[in-house]
Amino acid sequence: MRARSGPGDGWVDEWLEVAGTSVHCRRSTDGDGVPLVHLHGFAISGAYLMPTARALAGRGVNVVPDLPGYGRSERRGSVLDIPGLAESAITILDRLDIDRAVLVGNSMGCAVSLEVAHMAPERVHRLVLVSPAGGVHNQPLGRAVGQLARDAFRESPRMFPVAFPDYVRFGPLNGLRLFSELTRFPSLERLLHTPVPTLAVLGTRDPLLPSPDRIREVARRAPEHLTVALVDRAAHAVNFSHPVELAGVTALWLDDAIGDGRLLPPGVRVVAAA
Repeated sequence: MRARSGPGDGWVDEWLEVAGTSVHCRRSTDGDGVPLVHLHGFAISGAYLMPTARALAGRGVNVVPDLPGYGRSERRGSVLDIPGLAESAITILDRLDIDRAVLVGNSMGCAVSLEVAHMAPERVHRLVLVSPAGGVHNQPLGRAVGQLARDAFRESPRMFPVAFPDYVRFGPLNGLRLFSELTRFPSLERLLHTPVPTLAVLGTRDPLLPSPDRIREVARRAPEHLTVALVDRAAHAVNFSHPVELAGVTALWLDDAIGDGRLLPPGVRVVAAA
């Protein structure tokens, strides 16, 4: 099944059959480069990723799915775990006839993207991981819930009407179960062993991420094909709040031009190793 509709603004809505359920995708209709697939965070749809996806639409076809059970996709009897969501993401690539893609994940979408890269590296051209949550810094669960609450006050007020209906639809119990799994996900280990070129983009005001010293340590331990960039004044949902900066640094990195700091968007800097 691959039904389509669209408002005629260069984007179409599609519904794909994934593991027996209907999955909603937004897809841009122009572009000849490697497709970019944007993967959202937990309990929320892909709608908040659209500002960055629109900013990158000139580079190639951009796809913004609502993963199974999220947003406008069909509800499921049970919530998929991160490996299950990664398998679904691979199926979405299959349904859209995408052999290789740039995966642009945010929050939980980073964990899903990393899982896809480790499961099927031949399907991933590059990874862009925006605010990769999970791991020791988000443990125990109570600490992570507090970090999430602080982040809510740091996000743009425009995020509330986009995110709140999705959170209500997903349900607090489902959200808590999945968030608990996310805090246990070994994000750092997966990141340090990423099998494909990777750009990690972090907001300087994101309470779910480690301290600047820890970030510099990660940069020092990272393989050569991992680049770390910071976006000033951004919290967790960089894709929504700072699309120009995120799209700008992503485009430079995809063009292998990020080494020239003079070209970086204002407020963006690359982290040097400690």
